[in-house]
Amino acid sequence: MEFTHLDEKGNLRMVDVGDKPVTKRVALAKGEVVFPEDVYPLVAEMKVPKGDFLACAKVAGIMAAKRTWELIPLCHPLPISKVDIEFKFLPEKRALEIQAEVKTSAQTGVEMEALTAVSVAALTVYDMCKALSKAIKIQNIRLVKKEGGKSGRVVLE
Repeated sequence: MEFTHLDEKGNLRMVDVGDKPVTKRVALAKGEVVFPEDVYPLVAEMKVPKGDFLACAKVAGIMAAKRTWELIPLCHPLPISKVDIEFKFLPEKRALEIQAEVKTSAQTGVEMEALTAVSVAALTVYDMCKALSKAIKIQNIRLVKKEGGKSGRVVLE
């Protein structure tokens, strides 16, 4: 197996994507925020002391996707054309599912941007809801799908 982020001497490097063709790229990531049993009804009814936590988390996730290259050392800055974040309450799990879709036309993919969007949106939900409980859990952040580039369409879930 070849490690793309290491040079011939084993030193870290940013991958040169300059010769790769520009293609449309899409990545979809998901994650969950799980609430204690007594807190979930308040969250699901949007009765959180800090206000509209979903709007705040959506903006935070979008901002994070656009700044991923500043957070993850070897990521390339990308011209992101779309970031969409959706929330779905899952009563059977006492959870809030967060889904982020990121699109670009570039020489490298947007998987890290989608994962970062979900992560920061989840952290924002935690921050906005922690007054209700410190036992809130963030879990199962994962890539669900990617399209474009050499590997084409990959569905992981």
